[in-house]
Amino acid sequence: MKWLRDPSLAPIVEKVEAGDRLSFEEGMQLYRTRDMNALMRLANTTKQRLHGDKVFFVHSMRLEFTNICYVGCTFCAFAAHKGEDRAWDYDPDEVVRQVGRRYLPGITELHMSSGHHPNHKWEYYPAMVRKLREAYPDLQVKAFTAAEIEHLSKISKKPTLEVLRELQDAGLAAMPGGGAEIFADRVRRQVAKNKVKAEKWLQIHREAHSLGMRTNATMLYGHIETLEERLDHMHRLRDLQAETGGFHAFIPLAFQPLGNTLAQNLGKTEYTTGLDDLRNLAVARIYLDNFPHIKGYWVMIGSELTQVSLDWGVSDIDGTIQEEHIAHAAGATSPMALSQAGMVRMIQHAGRLPVLRDAYYNELETFPREGAQAAD
Repeated sequence: MKWLRDPSLAPIVEKVEAGDRLSFEEGMQLYRTRDMNALMRLANTTKQRLHGDKVFFVHSMRLEFTNICYVGCTFCAFAAHKGEDRAWDYDPDEVVRQVGRRYLPGITELHMSSGHHPNHKWEYYPAMVRKLREAYPDLQVKAFTAAEIEHLSKISKKPTLEVLRELQDAGLAAMPGGGAEIFADRVRRQVAKNKVKAEKWLQIHREAHSLGMRTNATMLYGHIETLEERLDHMHRLRDLQAETGGFHAFIPLAFQPLGNTLAQNLGKTEYTTGLDDLRNLAVARIYLDNFPHIKGYWVMIGSELTQVSLDWGVSDIDGTIQEEHIAHAAGATSPMALSQAGMVRMIQHAGRLPVLRDAYYNELETFPREGAQAAD
């Protein structure tokens, strides 16, 4: 351990190298240490044990079928009210047309998460999924955050488990991990007081897993939360994963400080730092030992830092996306899309092995390492 500059990490290094689970206090030691080189090495050790040099990505499309929402989360710059010039709201047939407008050969995943519309009937949602599956039978629909599922439960007067079952019958393949924000009540009351509560979010994902549906989990960081509250969020996710094994990936989402009331109230104009982004990803990879993947979401932290994150425990960089509006409404400066060739080069130039996957993490194609011709 000649490379270790923080001797207090020595017991943690031994546990990580042995594949043993860390305690909460040990997780906090990782957050507090100034030995960033050790943190990087430990995260990379964990990632290499799970996936070797493989880094996964998906040829995907994002579609927000409405930005009309009544919830009023203070960190959100995406939501609009009915009648606003910037509001949009697609019926199921228009959703299919919008997919057709953006569709490219090889896209396997359609990711949809949108506002909580105050007037749509329950029937709108399974009808939309069914029409998409009929029009694009090879497209895997990953849609509806746990927050949206709770909303659908309210308007349908059906239990959340039944909502999930009926959407699955309509063709829903998987769920995204949004709506989690930070589980701590103190934070949630200030940033998302009208959104699904933490325990309900966890319950809905537990129910999805019971149906054989795989899901992701997110965490919004870089606003008013403490490091302890970040780790508490991860701890609850680790406990649920130990129970169900149903999560594919954990996705830290960096707070975007433009156009939302939370940033305005805090007087916050700065983005998260690259060092904090990398530290967060590394702690997640080490602490969430039962999660298959930690995702570096290039939309939030940029493609350059995402490339660096491949040495900090990241094994998935999301997808090509086509168009993304939620993060960009709040100030994300990344492109609206990346090409498959661009994602392959990003991974290759980091000395890693690009693997194209689908929404289920089936490996579709492995690309050559750096030095070979990247795919178009």
